[in-house]
Amino acid sequence: MDETILVVDDELRMRKLVKDFLKQKNFNIIEAEDGEKALKIFQEGKYKIDLVLLDVMMPKLDGWSVLRQIRQIDKHLPIIMLTARAEEQDELFGFELGVDEYITKPFSPKILVARVEAILKRVNPAKNELKSHAGIVIDNDARTVTVDGKNVELSFREYELLKYLIENENIALSRDKILNTVWNYDYYGDSRTIDSHIKKIRHKLGKKGKYIQTIRGIGYKFEVK
Repeated sequence: MDETILVVDDELRMRKLVKDFLKQKNFNIIEAEDGEKALKIFQEGKYKIDLVLLDVMMPKLDGWSVLRQIRQIDKHLPIIMLTARAEEQDELFGFELGVDEYITKPFSPKILVARVEAILKRVNPAKNELKSHAGIVIDNDARTVTVDGKNVELSFREYELLKYLIENENIALSRDKILNTVWNYDYYGDSRTIDSHIKKIRHKLGKKGKYIQTIRGIGYKFEVK
């Protein structure tokens, strides 16, 4: 692999631990010890960053502030938050801001690497197939979504969720199945995470949002009537 990962954490020990495990998988690692340095690295554009591992509690500029500013520049860059707090409200807040994944400290470095690999694998699909679903077109190579020819800005997780629904057109998908497939691991948070993402996707799709149907007591289904 030659993907570049920006690791942002004020703890040297944590950065070294993450770096050592990721380097075993041949990832290129860039380190930042605080939010200000992370933003400087990102904004300079010297490196093509493929994913960001971002600590929440840091000096100078916390993870939330860094996340907001990165999302103003890049809506699609995968961002994994590393946090010592596992409060449901914190996670929901992060998803609203556009975070793609949460990993709670302490964590297994091997699990961290597995999640990084899973996200990057989805970001770089093996082949591209364009197909219109009532005017909604997903371009896997460009990782873009267009509605009637107009580009729709989606976060990484929103993109993956919409793609999963469309790939399973006319099939009712439970919230548990969606979480385990789209989030790619057993997520123990509230199902409102999905509901929040669906709400945002529907809004961004405009009139086409009606094709994402709520199946009471089960989950959601993409169906064009």
